[in-house]
Amino acid sequence: MGFQDDLTAAATEELDRAMSLGWAQLSKHTPWGDTFEGFTPEGREVCFERAYMWEGGSGGDIRVEVSVYEPRAFEDGVRLTRMITKDGSDG
Repeated sequence: MGFQDDLTAAATEELDRAMSLGWAQLSKHTPWGDTFEGFTPEGREVCFERAYMWEGGSGGDIRVEVSVYEPRAFEDGVRLTRMITKDGSDG
């Protein structure tokens, strides 16, 4: 697995976890974000950033962003985004 593929795999796993909470649960804590250290599937030490933000205004859909990058190499990282819609449809 290549470097970018490894980061993308880690970001995808983290985004899947980030999406496991529903709109009702997340709306109480949005906007919110966190950064923590962890490892990619290939064992690289990386930083994970997870953020929940209102899309288009407070009380609407929630944009979920996950970034994964090696320490001191943010610009070479991977960022993935998905939506948690207020009406429950796929975003």
